Amino acid sequence: MSLSVKGTLTRKLEIESGTSKAGNEWKKQSFLIDTGNQYNPEICFQLFGEEKIEMLNHHDEGSKVEVSFNLSSREYNGRYFHNIDAWRIEGIEKSEQASEDIPEFNSSDNDEDDLPF
Repeated sequence: MSLSVKGTLTRKLEIESGTSKAGNEWKKQSFLIDTGNQYNPEICFQLFGEEKIEMLNHHDEGSKVEVSFNLSSREYNGRYFHNIDAWRIEGIEKSEQASEDIPEFNSSDNDEDDLPF
């Protein structure tokens, strides 16, 4: 399942690291997005691996972003645990400003009718 959400990057948490049972090194970092919703506005996402953590370094706290993510659930000892794994983070401020900079045509600005008929 692939989803996306827009919001403000409110906090980057510390990078966690460790070694798996197989002896492989791993790193993950979590971050919070405020969606502005009335109920439960904050969502905590996680990034797993160096390449994904690097995506977060391109965005500052307080910036508007769109996060694409996958949801997954796993059962362990009769309990279910959920992950919200981000796989893309894109800034949205610049694209919104660009669309605001495009002037709108308003017919009341031009009193002359320059139609040929």
